Amino acid sequence: MTEALATRSLNVDLLARELGNWRTSSQSGPAYHGLADAVRLLIVDGRVPVGARLPSERALAEALRVSRTTVTAAYTQLRDDGYLNARRGARSTTALPVTHPAPIRSTAAAANLAAATLAAPASAAARAFADAAEQVTPYLADIGIELTGVPPLRTAIAERYCARGLPTEPDEIMVTTGALHAIGLILATYTQPDDRVLVEQPTYHGALAAMASRGVRPVPVGMTPDGWELDAIEATIRQLAPNLAYLIPDNQNPTGMTLPAGDRKRLAQIISDTRTRTIVDETITDMWLDEQCPPPFAAAMTARRDLVLTVGSMSKSFWGGLRIGWIRADRSSLATIGAMRPAIDMGTPIVEQLAAASLLAAESEVLPERRDILRSRRALLLALLATHLPDWRPAPGKGGMSLWVRLPVPMSSALSAAASRMGLEIPPGPRFGVDGTLERFIRVPYTLPDDQLVEAVELLARAWRSVTGLTAPEPTAVVV
Repeated sequence: MTEALATRSLNVDLLARELGNWRTSSQSGPAYHGLADAVRLLIVDGRVPVGARLPSERALAEALRVSRTTVTAAYTQLRDDGYLNARRGARSTTALPVTHPAPIRSTAAAANLAAATLAAPASAAARAFADAAEQVTPYLADIGIELTGVPPLRTAIAERYCARGLPTEPDEIMVTTGALHAIGLILATYTQPDDRVLVEQPTYHGALAAMASRGVRPVPVGMTPDGWELDAIEATIRQLAPNLAYLIPDNQNPTGMTLPAGDRKRLAQIISDTRTRTIVDETITDMWLDEQCPPPFAAAMTARRDLVLTVGSMSKSFWGGLRIGWIRADRSSLATIGAMRPAIDMGTPIVEQLAAASLLAAESEVLPERRDILRSRRALLLALLATHLPDWRPAPGKGGMSLWVRLPVPMSSALSAAASRMGLEIPPGPRFGVDGTLERFIRVPYTLPDDQLVEAVELLARAWRSVTGLTAPEPTAVVV
């Protein structure tokens, strides 16, 4: 495929919709300043992918009902600022300015906002491992290699899907060594270097790293402040025909949003119509806080259910130290993945699988308490941000384990670097996107104990003041 065919062309009507009321950005200055600023922020925020072809000047002028001179001047300013690449005989493509950041000298972390996960439910986990030690004896007479997983765990996982509205048999489950391992197995089975994989923007940074290690190219579709733009997803799939899609419809990482039931039906139809094999990441499904998630996305696939491979995990719901995940898919897909697996690993440890099965049996005891912990810490984090960083704007997610926060100015990488020098580890927004975008955002987990969360936000506020030159707001009491 030629480069021209592989480059995405932005739909002019979708771009006009994304630009919104861009004229307010120009205030009393020239109109083209406001238009250039609005396009630049779409690129920086990851709502418009880097390397995409902008509509022609004439087409955008007609869609926005402005003069072509205004659009020409805006495009010229964007090129001068490094946000557009011009090619002779072709439309301009979006870009990011080339920068050379100074090296970061990191100290030992005093606080860590890099991981969005909870400590184990100690008593339930201890009981589960005690049960596993008693149950492992029959397996000791065999070689101990289980490429698909031990029957008790596969049965427990299948029963969970049945209870949530997706009929599932144990032989439609493959146990893996964590969700990231599951994603890696699927990528190894169904992609080759330079293949394209559609992803949300922002998305789980671990999945992006797995794609990079395989040499595949993530194709981002920007999320809106309200969630998923299904028109953009469909247009991107039809233009670029990605080999896979990777989506997180439940408590999306990092935004915390959940795809509504009606939109699930339409997305399922898009996947069926375009025959796009799709990884659905459900690792944070259990961590709903305000509203329970709809039934599994695969249940919306009334046709071509073979196209959906659902990934789950024990890490967020119970404990990351278990390193237990799974793939829920049709038998044919699991057979294909199973044939590939021995070249990568020889299965998942049996004792941990048995412990996971025991924990799943105790989920009605464990999960409500963990949701209560997260609700309390989310309320504390929101209060701390309102006190120390009142200009920050968290996304309206209703679940998950972190806030996706919009910054007043695009300085996420500088903030992350400054925080690291102060002993606070927090990844910058671009870690969750493609091509260095999302500088106006940062992910702030609310999984730390209260005292550590207070310390972390105070350090974060100090780092923000250091990169913006702002003074600290007047202190007020934090009431949760």
